[in-house]
Amino acid sequence: MKKIAVLFIFFISLTITAQNNWKVDPYHSKVNFSVSHLVISEVDGSFNVYDGSISQKNSNDFSNAVFKFEIDANSIDTDNEKRDGHLKSEDFFHTSKYPKISFVSTSVKKRGANKYIIKGKMTMRGVTKMVTLNAKHGGTIANDGYGNTKAGFIITGEIDRTDFGVAWNAKTEHGGLTVGEDVAFTVKLEYVKG
Repeated sequence: MKKIAVLFIFFISLTITAQNNWKVDPYHSKVNFSVSHLVISEVDGSFNVYDGSISQKNSNDFSNAVFKFEIDANSIDTDNEKRDGHLKSEDFFHTSKYPKISFVSTSVKKRGANKYIIKGKMTMRGVTKMVTLNAKHGGTIANDGYGNTKAGFIITGEIDRTDFGVAWNAKTEHGGLTVGEDVAFTVKLEYVKG
């Protein structure tokens, strides 16, 4: 009986140590997006408040890890206070009712050296849709100078904002749309292990 108990404890300890957990370092990360304006140019923006994690199970890479990410929609910043106010309104993100944008991965597959395809559920304005993202693992270092293990990722993707109910628009005099429907984003993340 004692041998079984010892084996059970050993197995549990292996399970615990095999789990690697990572948290976003917000001081070395950035969440950027761009969308067309009047069909002739692009407007860039960012979200300044966010949090994220990775749960990595006993692997030398990040295949089958779980990526979670949450954005405070009220932290949107396009360098124009009036425009930011409009984006927070019911016409767009309706942040008073839907303050968060979230993502949880359902699969992570390696597709080359340091490259991954991440599929998962994105929720915005109360609507959840499956999205596919591209990720590049910049590398992992064992010591950042302060004793922390760090990993870097650049995650890119594109969504149709109208799929999530972020659908306001207006026609220009030439028949084009004031704001593009496709939103491209680049998320540069540095994670700390622990």
